[in-house]
Amino acid sequence: MTAQIFANAQIVLPTETLRGALVVEDGRITAIDTGEQVADGAQDCEGDLLMPGLIELHTDNLERHIQPRPKVDWPHASAILAHDAELASVGITTVFDAMRVGSIPTGKGRYLKYARGLSRELLDLREREALRISHFLHLRAEVCSETLVEEMAEFGPDDRVGIVSLMDHTPGQRQFRDISKLKSYVMGKNNLTEDEFADHVANLKDMRDRLGDQHEAAAVAEAARYGAYLASHDDTTRAHVETSAGYGVKLAEFPTTVEAALACHNHGIAVMMGAPNLIRGGSHSGNVAAHELAEKGLLDILSSDYVPSALIMAAVMLGDLWDDMARGIATVTKAPADATGLSDRGRIAIGARADLVRLRRVDGTPMVRETWVQGRRVA
Repeated sequence: MTAQIFANAQIVLPTETLRGALVVEDGRITAIDTGEQVADGAQDCEGDLLMPGLIELHTDNLERHIQPRPKVDWPHASAILAHDAELASVGITTVFDAMRVGSIPTGKGRYLKYARGLSRELLDLREREALRISHFLHLRAEVCSETLVEEMAEFGPDDRVGIVSLMDHTPGQRQFRDISKLKSYVMGKNNLTEDEFADHVANLKDMRDRLGDQHEAAAVAEAARYGAYLASHDDTTRAHVETSAGYGVKLAEFPTTVEAALACHNHGIAVMMGAPNLIRGGSHSGNVAAHELAEKGLLDILSSDYVPSALIMAAVMLGDLWDDMARGIATVTKAPADATGLSDRGRIAIGARADLVRLRRVDGTPMVRETWVQGRRVA
């Protein structure tokens, strides 16, 4: 295969940027050269940033494509392909698709099982080489549910489950310490009356009391069976983090307080925050702002959460905030790769996968111009 040369680029390395060129052969980076020269046959990147492909650890974007409106179930193959193409267009080359496991099949506003069927469709498209980027599964294990044990038993080591996160959305703690925030969200989404919302809260608290500890232990055991990394979710107190550390958690999704984020770092747990939180200037749930953690040196990884294009935008914002673009970009490349054991990507280095993104800023706004996966252009 003829070598590909990407020349005259600002190459983003793990700890610095340099002007130079990359050589790619058979989907791998084989050389990194310095200078502005453009050899015959090379692609002139015109001084644009050339960085590793972005790695997304937690996105609800696939669910949005599957259900673009309440009660609308869009054809799944079409939705998966659209989701895959959207991520490629904003520079994401590896994604851990978040799917909830743990259902509540009773009562109004119920949550029904879907992850096993949807993941089979996604993995089938992957096997048929219909997808542009690399997909893993992220199972969001909802301990406050009725069916978690049965649903997790349906997955195994061959299902590319890369992350299992311990989710506990019991009202009155973690993300929903402020019941009024939960009330506004749930009543609006499910069209509940005041009495129905009160019943919903009581039902969730009852389920947590009856099943929560059993479900949490089962999720930890199943993550080990899959060979997946274990993540905590919405840790709020030092005690939450100590429990997470005891389970072997190395990744904390969206801690809600400075106290929890600091405790994570003291336990060697990487802190991931939502890119929309950083861009908007705060949490929509009233929790700690991502920029506050960034300023305190307590933010390690970004997730696009519910807006794919937010990932690169927030990474560049961090690069500006820290006056270190390589450090900002590392929060969406090297750091998430390290957190999930992906040693073959997330950095520009000899031998690494040629998952690459070419980026230009337009009036300060980052614009992805091209995306490659293993040297093949996908957007």
